[in-house]
Amino acid sequence: MTVTPGSNAAHASPEGGRSYLPPEPPSSGRGKWIAVLAILAVALVVIGGIVPRLKARAALRTETRDLAIPNVSTIHPRRGAPEMEITLPGNMQAFNDSAIYARTNGYVKNWYVDIGARVKAGQLLADIETPEVDQQLDQARADLNTARANAHLSEITATRYEDLLKTDSVSKQDVDNAVGDNEAKKAMVASAESNVRRLEQLQSFEKIYAPFDGVITARNTDIGHLIDSGSSGGPATELFHIAAIRKLRVYINVPQQESVGVKPGIGANLTLPQFPGRKFQGTLVRTADAIDTTTRTLLVEVDVENPSGELMPGAYTEVHLKLPTAADTFIIPVNTLIFRTAGMQVGTVVDGDKVALVPITIGSDFGTEVEVVSGLKESDSVILAPPDSLVSGEQVRVVPAAAQNLGGASPGAPHQAQPSQGKQ
Repeated sequence: MTVTPGSNAAHASPEGGRSYLPPEPPSSGRGKWIAVLAILAVALVVIGGIVPRLKARAALRTETRDLAIPNVSTIHPRRGAPEMEITLPGNMQAFNDSAIYARTNGYVKNWYVDIGARVKAGQLLADIETPEVDQQLDQARADLNTARANAHLSEITATRYEDLLKTDSVSKQDVDNAVGDNEAKKAMVASAESNVRRLEQLQSFEKIYAPFDGVITARNTDIGHLIDSGSSGGPATELFHIAAIRKLRVYINVPQQESVGVKPGIGANLTLPQFPGRKFQGTLVRTADAIDTTTRTLLVEVDVENPSGELMPGAYTEVHLKLPTAADTFIIPVNTLIFRTAGMQVGTVVDGDKVALVPITIGSDFGTEVEVVSGLKESDSVILAPPDSLVSGEQVRVVPAAAQNLGGASPGAPHQAQPSQGKQ
């Protein structure tokens, strides 16, 4: 019997009996593919779980590193003007200011001007009655007449004695006595004349005159008031107060750091709260040429013309002085300053992303801005609103100010809606 190889037909045994061969095993290629597919499936599962985690971890590291770099905005210092304006408070004062007292004792007979009156130099202000002085003057004049009469008699006697001496009718001693008596009588005349002039001057003080052109700012007397000149030891009585207001003085104290540019002849503008929007032109006329050791300021006088009299002594004013700057200065906002134990500093960005802390010297303070007199250049990139932890060498990221504050939108920019695309 013929048996095809690979069939399940029985083979003949050597003894000629019948027997069956065992079945052949299945093909091994199919199992290998199954194993490969299983491995691939497991690998895909493993890769699908690990790779996202690795990516997330890498992204986290990148984000953490990016967040660790602070975002900063920078500006360039603005060059200061060749001249600097400073504003200082001042009080207006009359160019001449005087209290008027009586020089003689008596009673007020009349007064002719009151407060606010504009007077001229030499104008009569008041009359004072001085009966005691009048009587003393009459007595002094009588004494003067007596002295003159005695001097005249003494002069005649001395002349006669000198003539008699020529004929030896009198002794030399008698002549000397007569001549000496004549000289003494002449001295008494001079003394009496001086006393008369003194009392005449006291009597002339009965009339009170204005010492200069001005305005009467106070009247402290009235008719019948007893006037004490203070010559007897009592308190003197001020009758009037007069101020010259055609030109006013304004004294201001200039800080020491700005005193270098303060020179006589510099113009000054004055502003007053009662005249909003108006400026009055003044001139710096003199300085004290010495720094006050208490305030470290320089006393300066500014004169302002006041022909109309609308400016009043005692008024508060602000004086605006334009002073030439001694060196190149720069202006920066106050929110760039760093206050530390090392002194005043600002943060600057160098090499594109590195911080350098620069010490500076401040000049004038303008409120929202300050003047820097040393430490900065115009090309420096100064950090706005630096964080407290900022140190030199730190890496930063420079972003526009709008992007830092509002995430990329410019401050105050209105939102613009995008036009919709309709279907055609």
